[in-house]
Amino acid sequence: MNIVPLIVRYGTIALALLGVFSMTQVLQQIRAQETVIPPPPVKPPEKPVGTRLAATGIIEAREENVAIGTPIPGLVTQVMVKVSEQVEKGQPLMQLDDRELQAQLIQAQASIAVNQAQLDIALAQRVKVQDNLDRLKSITDERAVSRDDVRNRTNDLLVAQAQVGSAEALLAAAQADVKQTQLLMDRLTIRAPRAGTILQVNIREGEYASIQNRLAPLILGDLDKLQVRADVDEQNASRVRIDENATAYVKGDSLTGYPLKFVRIDPFVIPKQSLTGASTERVDTRVLQVIYELEIPQGKKIYVGQQVDVMIGAAQIASGK
Repeated sequence: MNIVPLIVRYGTIALALLGVFSMTQVLQQIRAQETVIPPPPVKPPEKPVGTRLAATGIIEAREENVAIGTPIPGLVTQVMVKVSEQVEKGQPLMQLDDRELQAQLIQAQASIAVNQAQLDIALAQRVKVQDNLDRLKSITDERAVSRDDVRNRTNDLLVAQAQVGSAEALLAAAQADVKQTQLLMDRLTIRAPRAGTILQVNIREGEYASIQNRLAPLILGDLDKLQVRADVDEQNASRVRIDENATAYVKGDSLTGYPLKFVRIDPFVIPKQSLTGASTERVDTRVLQVIYELEIPQGKKIYVGQQVDVMIGAAQIASGK
């Protein structure tokens, strides 16, 4: 009996079984290494009946948040407001170091005194020259006064008048220097451009305020009414309708819908900036921004900066309760 064919046959079967076993082990290891994606902590809102478009948005203060900046870089000597404080238009918010300008103001004010004294001297000199000329002209005897003397006194009066004009110009320039320094000093007091609420204070006394900082020292917003800035994908931009209302759902609350009233469309497609945090989200998406007015129902609390899901065309069914 030839045993070689039997060995080949059973060896082939054994190798096939070994291959199947090895593949099974590899698949088990792969499955063990896979991370199970947990379900979202809050179920996303379902599209209400009538919804034509869905978008993501962010809550802003009315007329957008105002990032308060500084006209020049400098040391902050005083921060006059706190977070959540109500401010009026023109109210001081922050003070930059103005000691250098204070020194210039002292020098400019001293220059006013010096130029005022020079003007007084020039006025007195003109009075003196005018008096001498008047006395010469009062002499009726032409033999007692030569024409050259009269001409010289007349020229002296012209010179005296020019000196008065020069002194007056120097005094005006010194006064202008004082006003200029005062305006520059006043510019270092950062004031509220409009009434609102302080949303953030990102700088402290003793810190250096730079105009190159990406983070604004102060952020101001009007919280009497809020607005939602919805980002509609550019592929759906042509489907956005003017005067079409919407419904907003705050992240984490998929049951409460807040009615939104259409305000305007910003007619400029921009790269998307407000991200949802999903790993699959494209950061190179371009969006059309649509602005809606948001009225907060009684008993509800919504904060500026919260992200919302916007259902465009479904405002008529939102209860807000």
